[in-house]
Amino acid sequence: MILSNDPFDLITKHFPESSSQQYDQFKMLGALYAEWNEKVNLISRKDIDLLFERHILHSLFISKVLRFYPGARIMDIGTGGGFPGIPLAILYPEAEFLLVDSIEKKIKVVQDIIEKVGLKNAKAIRSRAEELDIQVDYVISRATAPMEDLVRWTKKQLVSGQKGNLPNGWVVLKGGNLKEELRPFKRIIEIHPIKKMTDLPFFDEKAVIYLPRQVLV
Repeated sequence: MILSNDPFDLITKHFPESSSQQYDQFKMLGALYAEWNEKVNLISRKDIDLLFERHILHSLFISKVLRFYPGARIMDIGTGGGFPGIPLAILYPEAEFLLVDSIEKKIKVVQDIIEKVGLKNAKAIRSRAEELDIQVDYVISRATAPMEDLVRWTKKQLVSGQKGNLPNGWVVLKGGNLKEELRPFKRIIEIHPIKKMTDLPFFDEKAVIYLPRQVLV
């Protein structure tokens, strides 16, 4: 497929199986984030024109590793502007997404975008992860904190089982040299380089990290 100048073509190229309704929802994100970014600094100024590649598409690469089953409950920790939670909520309308961040102004924006896109399966929550009294099947995140911290903050909320093609656990987006950070989990963690999923240079040093819950019980 030859890409046009429309950045949305990145979505149609990598996720051709999406429905017309999902494509419409992805398109809506472009205008909504551009509008909100003028009021609240959700995304760096240099990145807003690359929203589809560096934020939406990046978020969706989680689904190349983990496919959520209907009824799965997913918590997005440190969601910031709604990534990776909002794009994944569009892709998996039958799963439930809880988008968590401690910064109120960001959560207000995320909730507004959720409502305007028409996502019935997503909710924005202002809280610290470790203070939440909920149970979820998966924890997702994008470069929020070191892996050991994410596990410590959310281990009590994450239940054992399997509500996707992989057992319940943590699925996070990270970049750079991860050797030291992931050393405590080196025998049980999976590292999936995104460069094997796309030819876009931005993702050369980025990866989807998967850690199953069951091994830490």
